Amino acid sequence: MRISQANAGDVAGLARLLWLDTHHEEPAQPSVDAFAADLAQWWAVHQDSHLAFVARLRRPEIVGMAWVALVPRVPRPGATSRLSADIQSVFVTPDQRGQGIGSALVEAASQQAAHLGSTRVSVHSGRTAVPVYERLGFESSRRLLQRPPD
Repeated sequence: MRISQANAGDVAGLARLLWLDTHHEEPAQPSVDAFAADLAQWWAVHQDSHLAFVARLRRPEIVGMAWVALVPRVPRPGATSRLSADIQSVFVTPDQRGQGIGSALVEAASQQAAHLGSTRVSVHSGRTAVPVYERLGFESSRRLLQRPPD
């Protein structure tokens, strides 16, 4: 398995994984190719704040991804360059799950966030993935609150 930071050449593969992960939940998109074009435009605008990491096996096809959103925090005296990070859109193709690919992707994204100066990394997880994130050192917090949509 090879984990690397994604680049513009990986957009089609990232779009395919995002499509596989969410097409049944989201409003219909005409095609994966149309979504790839939308993703490329979005990422061109957000490439400084959203980093993607991809997993490949022996072939060039991407089998997993994890994104990290970097969020500047309000400065404080003595800490004028604060940064937080949020792990997003972790997905591994169903035929490759259970091999540590998702964990390796989350670790790579978290390490890059820390390297860039993030003081904290959070994740909003589905119930079934909570034990995986806990094994990776994430902890539940009573101080992190969320307001549900209206």
